[in-house]
Amino acid sequence: MMYFRRKNSQKHHVEDDDSQKAAKVMELRTALGPLTDRSLKYCTDSCLRRYLEARNWNLDKAKKMLEETIKWRATYKPEEIRWPEVAHEGETGKVSRANFFDRSGRTVLILRPGKQNTTSGENNIRHLVYLIENGILNLHEGQERMSWLIDFTGWSLNTNISVKVTRDIINILQNHYPERLAVAFLYNPPRIFEAFWKAVKYFLDPNTFEKVKFVYPKNKGSVELMRSFFDVENLPREFGGKATLNYDHQEFSRLMVEDDIKTAAFWGIDEKPKNALKGHSMAEVVPEPISLVSPAS
Repeated sequence: MMYFRRKNSQKHHVEDDDSQKAAKVMELRTALGPLTDRSLKYCTDSCLRRYLEARNWNLDKAKKMLEETIKWRATYKPEEIRWPEVAHEGETGKVSRANFFDRSGRTVLILRPGKQNTTSGENNIRHLVYLIENGILNLHEGQERMSWLIDFTGWSLNTNISVKVTRDIINILQNHYPERLAVAFLYNPPRIFEAFWKAVKYFLDPNTFEKVKFVYPKNKGSVELMRSFFDVENLPREFGGKATLNYDHQEFSRLMVEDDIKTAAFWGIDEKPKNALKGHSMAEVVPEPISLVSPAS
């Protein structure tokens, strides 16, 4: 009898908690006031919930955070970035969306900082923002977060982006994409990376910091943690798995151009003036094949 009473009590507690959180979402929507166009489309109930979670369900703090994102999106316009604008940044496959999902069905972004190929901090950020938006577009129904895999093959201080650019990226991720990251696995970073990490980890809020995991091939615990998130058959060899990581820039570009059409449809954007303005031919959009196969680690 005690067991059933306790179980019933726990069930009511969960229901009460869910109903309180739903009420908070409604409060936040009321506090935001009337929204128009893309801001209204952006501010779904699940979106408002993410901002509340990021601010420990503090209504005022969540409202301030979301209002800042609305302003940022109005000026930066991440939903208007198209692949032809950032394709040159992706030629080496330094950031790409994986062709597999993690065990929970989440979109996976693969970052390979050793493949850095440009020097413009602004363009690097724009390219990453594009791929975050694209990753969100490709989330399975019911999924809110993505997983990141970061491969340090070929990384050195010479190929690294600056601390300032890294800080700007962290600020955008934390302030404008709250609760979008499930986990980030940093696989086998070289010892020299530790100095860079010490300089940037202070920009991470505690919640994000907890999601960053270092994995070393000789550390059984860290490897097992990563494999609890990923099927070893899907994991590329660079991450201790069995799959081969191929980055074909032409094929990836074709997929991104197709997704650009979906993005425009989702946001109700007329693409004709945009394409004419940018003046990109399809040859520029989908370049000659580049096949990059990183060596197995």
